Amino acid sequence: MNYLMLAIAIVAEVCVTTAMKQSDGFTRMPWTVVTVVGYGIAFYFLSLTLRTIPTGIAYAIWSGAGIVLISTAAWAFQGQKLDAAAVIGMGLIVTGVIVMNAFSHTAAH
Repeated sequence: MNYLMLAIAIVAEVCVTTAMKQSDGFTRMPWTVVTVVGYGIAFYFLSLTLRTIPTGIAYAIWSGAGIVLISTAAWAFQGQKLDAAAVIGMGLIVTGVIVMNAFSHTAAH
């Protein structure tokens, strides 16, 4: 259940970061409202996960997945280019998150 809440936080953050571009520097009110409310949702669910998942692990997953998913969304919906270096870098981020989760003995105190 904790990782489900983290997944909700990540999806919300990816959606609203993508919406933030549409807000045009917070000058387009509907997109601005979506961004602010969405970040509230994202941080609420992230805070719930921190009850049981160590902060470093949760944040590594949050940020790693966020970078990859936001870059993919920008590529798919906003015409952002992803060159080989960007794809390799994202692969290294994913690898780092997997290594942390598979081999780290970090425990919540």
